[in-house]
Amino acid sequence: MNERSKRPSDTAEPLGCGGPMDSATAAFVAHRNLLFTVAYEMLGSAADAEDVLQETWLRWANVDLDTVRDQRAYLVRITTRQALDRLRTLRRRKESYVGPWLPEPLLTAPDVAEDVELAESVSMAMLLVLETLTPTERAVFVLREVFDLEYDEIAEAVDKSPAAVRQIAHRARAHVAARRPRGVVSAAETRDALEAFQRAVETGDLQRLLDLLAPDVVLLGDGGGVVQAVPKPIVGADRVARLLGAAVGRIAAVGSLLPAQVNGYPALILRINGEIDTVIAVRIDDGLITGLYAVRNPEKLSHVERETAVSR
Repeated sequence: MNERSKRPSDTAEPLGCGGPMDSATAAFVAHRNLLFTVAYEMLGSAADAEDVLQETWLRWANVDLDTVRDQRAYLVRITTRQALDRLRTLRRRKESYVGPWLPEPLLTAPDVAEDVELAESVSMAMLLVLETLTPTERAVFVLREVFDLEYDEIAEAVDKSPAAVRQIAHRARAHVAARRPRGVVSAAETRDALEAFQRAVETGDLQRLLDLLAPDVVLLGDGGGVVQAVPKPIVGADRVARLLGAAVGRIAAVGSLLPAQVNGYPALILRINGEIDTVIAVRIDDGLITGLYAVRNPEKLSHVERETAVSR
């Protein structure tokens, strides 16, 4: 049996013909959701995170477990290194991406919102902030601030000294703090804003839209060159409201806006003739919508058909 053929599934069911899992498989399956979340937060892409997990498994399957003191830390280290390699490749790919690039949205379980730190860390707004970090800064920030790893563990994962990791963590923390949403936004606050936004769009109430949008709101649309989307950021409440108002007729005629839990927060899914067309997430600051993120690239919509488990 080759390594690929004995790759663990997404579930914790035993492999093979009903027999017990071997120790390597059991450890991987036990930590799979954590490893996926690490990779996803570093990459912003569920598809690439899944590829990283496959590479992690191929390496883990060949490790002598008798030499491993902490299986969780070892697996996180493999995943981080694979994600760093993939992140550098992704950065080159994004340079030729058509239009704005947005993270791949995930349909998440309602209980993700109960872990406020986890929900914020996988939110569309935070993932876009993490995009402004260097690959190593992003890895260090995610491992320290989200998963609370010790500096020496992170040092092994990113091939730096613990002292260097402390400096990188401090720099990344300050960078993120200056760009993350101001204050903690509750799921209820996001849901209320989205419900009001939905009503305004469905009724074509331009004034209500303007009341919800911050003066400097930014609308980003990701079609990936596959489907039509705004080719560059739309800035300003008036411009964003007019653009959304122009789409009302199409939505009313053949589409429906439905609430969903996406990346740990309430979001809206636009279906056209029953098919997912767009995922709409928001960033809220001081009670107003400051960011609207519309993912339309069909290659990024497969993970909103079913829930994806994230954990820390």
